[in-house]
Amino acid sequence: MKNVFATKWGIVLTGGIIGILAALLQLWGNPANMGICVACFVRDATGALGLHRAAVVQYLRPEILGFVLGAFVAAYLFKEFRPRAGSAPLVRFVLGFFSMIGALVFLGCPWRALLRLAGGDWNALLGLLGLAVGIWIGTIFLKKGFNLGPARKTYSAVGWIFPLIMAGLLVIMLLNPQVAGQDKNGVLFYSIEGPGSLHAPLIISLVVGLGIGFLAQRSRFCTMGATRDLILFKQPHLFFGLIGFTAAAFIMNLILKQFNPGFTGQPVAHTMHIWNFAGMVLAGLAFTLAGGCPGRQLFLSGEGDSDAAVFVIGMVAGAAFAHNFGLASSAAGATSGGITALIIGFVVCLLIGFTMREKMRA
Repeated sequence: MKNVFATKWGIVLTGGIIGILAALLQLWGNPANMGICVACFVRDATGALGLHRAAVVQYLRPEILGFVLGAFVAAYLFKEFRPRAGSAPLVRFVLGFFSMIGALVFLGCPWRALLRLAGGDWNALLGLLGLAVGIWIGTIFLKKGFNLGPARKTYSAVGWIFPLIMAGLLVIMLLNPQVAGQDKNGVLFYSIEGPGSLHAPLIISLVVGLGIGFLAQRSRFCTMGATRDLILFKQPHLFFGLIGFTAAAFIMNLILKQFNPGFTGQPVAHTMHIWNFAGMVLAGLAFTLAGGCPGRQLFLSGEGDSDAAVFVIGMVAGAAFAHNFGLASSAAGATSGGITALIIGFVVCLLIGFTMREKMRA
């Protein structure tokens, strides 16, 4: 049966649906200009598990769990569940770690950068420019033979592990729901103020996450892949999905009166343009070397790709490190620690790019 979501109009439709849902999630309770942010939501989930203690960003976001489980269901239904592993897992962990550092200096992943733009936050322009530059640098390494090596087919049980972890976290959340006025219930931490305290109802967030995970697995929706394919192959197919995503979010924001243009006073954002740009350069480079943006990594992990799951675990570690050591930006701007971590991240990612090329291995 033809996969309609993989067609030109299918990817546009997928992007449009995600953009509409992202805008609606803001209406239903998620933070402004953050209807969906994979990096921010992974960061919040990291805090909910107590791996960092930044009290304003602690909530086990159901959308993240839904992304993996929705992709898992789609992969099984359409016989695309392919357990695989072994493609430089430690390197992928490091790339996930530094992608999160870059994203938290900018304050958002590629999805949120587009949503910030669709909400009128002009600071996102610097982030998106930086993302494109980072991906462009990554494509130079790809042209020069950069390769993390082939993944090997492995036991089905290996591919099940990460979806089962997500299902387990969902059960934990259902057994330890948020209690009004309390910052902890059972094993989970909950923000009672700040961005982490703002969220849509659990069931709505979960259903939206499941739906997006299902659609994205079928369509191969990926912000990094869209830009990479446009640069490397002059192939705009996936990029049409980003256009649909941004246009739909923009239109919905206008309808819902969520469009507030300007540089200053934007929610969970800062105006240090150099570091907005640089943060996303690092993130874009790490995404390209790893083969997918944060959302795509979650969808791949639902398909049984344990290397993608290792990247996500690297993001969790990066989020914990960033908030425990004061590396994440705030409305006041980037921190000195965050700037230092960016520089270290650039050095590490460039070393990975230069040293892991087929020609050098030969």
